[in-house]
Amino acid sequence: MAERMMDMAAEIERKFLVKEGWQPQTEGMRIAQGYLSSVPERTVRVRIKGEKGFLTVKGRNEGTRRAEFEYEIPLLDAEAMLALCEQPLIEKRRFLESYGGFTWEVDVFAGANEGLVVAEIELPTEDAAFIKPHWIGAEVSGDVRYYNSSLIHHPYREWK
Repeated sequence: MAERMMDMAAEIERKFLVKEGWQPQTEGMRIAQGYLSSVPERTVRVRIKGEKGFLTVKGRNEGTRRAEFEYEIPLLDAEAMLALCEQPLIEKRRFLESYGGFTWEVDVFAGANEGLVVAEIELPTEDAAFIKPHWIGAEVSGDVRYYNSSLIHHPYREWK
């Protein structure tokens, strides 16, 4: 039964760097997020996206697949939980780009991760075919340095 539940809640996602020169077509949405737990076996994330709060539990990555359970929570609860999270919080602006029948989420990071721009695509299956926009760079799906939960401990601005 647990295996069946994991399949029902599975997220299949690939992550790429975004090449210089990409320009957003919209204003995007501000996101602030933090982690109550960021161990590899499970992450527990609190996120404020626009004016809504979310609590997300993710399982260990298995390639491009992982279990994910996300619940909307009251905004005031999300704000209070962010104060309990590991610091610094992840700050970014998310832009949605439609291309080739898929929606790409482009995250432009701020704060300690300023300068990092990544794009994610969620796929229906691990082997689903998709066309990359011209502004997509190298794939970083399996590189733990680019996990948001890792960026708290090793911010992008400290990599250089």
